[in-house]
Amino acid sequence: MQVVITAVGPDHSGLADPIVHHVTSEGANIHEIQMYDHDSQRLFAMLTRIEWPGSRESLSSLRDRMSEIGRAKGLSVRTWSRDERQGPPRLAICTTFRRETPGILLDNIAAGSLNAVPAVMIGNRDRCKDLAEQHGVDWYNVADDAGNPDNDRMVGLFDEYDVDYVILARYMRVLPASTCWKYAGGRIVNLHHGLLPSFPGFRPYEDAYAAKMTCFGATCHFIVPELDAGNQTIHQAAFTVFPSTPLEEIKKIGEREHEPSCLLEGVRRVCDREVELHFHRVVRVGG
Repeated sequence: MQVVITAVGPDHSGLADPIVHHVTSEGANIHEIQMYDHDSQRLFAMLTRIEWPGSRESLSSLRDRMSEIGRAKGLSVRTWSRDERQGPPRLAICTTFRRETPGILLDNIAAGSLNAVPAVMIGNRDRCKDLAEQHGVDWYNVADDAGNPDNDRMVGLFDEYDVDYVILARYMRVLPASTCWKYAGGRIVNLHHGLLPSFPGFRPYEDAYAAKMTCFGATCHFIVPELDAGNQTIHQAAFTVFPSTPLEEIKKIGEREHEPSCLLEGVRRVCDREVELHFHRVVRVGG
């Protein structure tokens, strides 16, 4: 059974040792381990991906032991395994203004063509609240009147609803590094409304248009705590237009058609376990 353990908290000595010692003493094989010390924030972060035998200790017992270590060391620790859940993975769908991207996920889940459960929807605006209500999904606005989110509240909801994956469906805020580390290991999926790596940032349509491009698109990718840390692309979708096509027409095509279909295919690949994130790289499972 593959298990991902993340630990995040104030930096001081001796944080990694008890985690590594316990899993290895119980016969686990460590496939990946990453540790970061953000000096400016005094933040310690650790990701450990292991093969858990479960012969001497159950996963539930491992989770309890990791939580004990977390309390003793002042760390926020999560022990997660996609193999543990018998049913479809549980999703937290995060939104801002655009309805097409969360809508296509909810519609395909309802139709049975996306094997997932929409556990909760979270927004920093109320634009998609009625969409959640139409599909019977709990909705939370975690932001102030200016759209600034309460990131600790988001993390609390992710845990409360026991989600496997966090889906940023055109959620127009940057998650802090601490949140990314808490759900590291390929648990956060983002839709970027441009073709990466050529057009990053908040205005990819405008940037591609200014560069006289006739090819536009979207990128579905895993979020990692460190920017530009590697190749995290899950799926990309592109479309071409005639030269001199107005920017507003291009954006309409992209936002209404290509972005939603790109996100849907990316999330499907993750939910069906066709891809995973290892060492900041997307790998094809069984490929």
